[in-house]
This record gives sequence, C-alpha cells and structure tokens, in this order.
Amino acid sequence: MDLINALNWRYATKRMTGQKVPQEKIETILEATRLSASSMGLQPYTILVIENEELKKKIQPAAYNQPQIVEASHLLVFTAWNDITQKQVDDYIIHIAEVRGVSEESLNSFKAAFQNIINRPQEEKYQWAARQAYIAFGTAIAAAALEKIDATPMEGFNAEAMDALLNLKEQGLRSVTILALGYRDAEKDFLAGAKKVRREKENLIVELV
Repeated sequence: MDLINALNWRYATKRMTGQKVPQEKIETILEATRLSASSMGLQPYTILVIENEELKKKIQPAAYNQPQIVEASHLLVFTAWNDITQKQVDDYIIHIAEVRGVSEESLNSFKAAFQNIINRPQEEKYQWAARQAYIAFGTAIAAAALEKIDATPMEGFNAEAMDALLNLKEQGLRSVTILALGYRDAEKDFLAGAKKVRREKENLIVELV
C-alpha cells in the first residue's frame, strides 16, 4: 500500500474490535516514529506504550470514557519534556559524538545553539517540546496507515488526570496526545464506510511564483 492510498484508507477510528496488533507491526510503527523529524534532532519527548488492559481501564475515565481507549490493542501516549535543561543537551551532544565517531569539542558550535532554547521561560520550552512531539505523532499516524493498522488521534482527555495516573510529573513529563492503535469495528463505527472529506487542493495549497 503506497502512502497516498494508505492515507485515503485511514480515518480517525471511532470503534475498535479489541483484536491485538502483531508485535512486529507495533515495532515498525515505533521505529518509524523514532526516526521522525525533530528540531535539532533533540526529540524532547517520551512515548509510552500501553497494552495492559487494567491500565487502559484506568485511563478511560481521564479520556472522557471514549471506547477506543479500552477497545484498542495498544495506546501510544505522547509526552513532552516539561523542561529543556543543560544536562539533557549535554547528554545529546555526547550521544551524537558516540554515534558519529567525532569529538564532543567539534560539536561546540552546535551545542551553543541550544542556549536559545534553554534560556526560554519554562512553559515556552514545554510548548516547544510539545510541538516536536506532534511531529512524531504525525509520523506514527502515517506509519500505522502504511501497516494497515487503524489509529485514532486523541486530544480529548484530561491532561492533569492523565499525568497523575501515569506519574508523569515525577518523570519531568506532561501528556500531549494519545494514539490508539487497533482494528476498526465496521459494524459499530458509523464512519467506517464514509468518504474522506478534505479541502480541495486549490483551496488548501497556494503556490507562490
């Protein structure tokens, strides 16, 4: 299935069957997400993978009792770093040096560029991190479609309740969005056979010449 066909096939699934997604497909989606674009490559977010049925039941009330939470095979909870610290940047520079086989000193100018982010107010840093998480989130949606796995992007949840349930504050994280992965229940989902509605190209895209 090529990308355009996959994106035409996918939709925000409202009801799922509960059938388990094969682990190899989950790993493919996660690896695609790991390889997603990120500003300066920092990836200031953590993705929680939840398959445990009891935990999903606990999450459901925080997600306004949406059925996909418990009907999904897996939940991917995208969480952003609450802060961007010098240590996080230092660790990233060390990692680059190790992977590329270069000295840390050769990366000094790149490291210095992070000061513009580190020096921002804390909430502004969180918002920047959350936007980075959304880039990965979009990649995960496309990857799931290519694997023909249904996915429901979910912003409809109580973030404070979710953070408390998953002990995210203690980890320096805040929940941003959820991606429920599974298989559509065509008999129960009123959108399963509906045509995709998007703005026409000429109304959406403006070519500047």
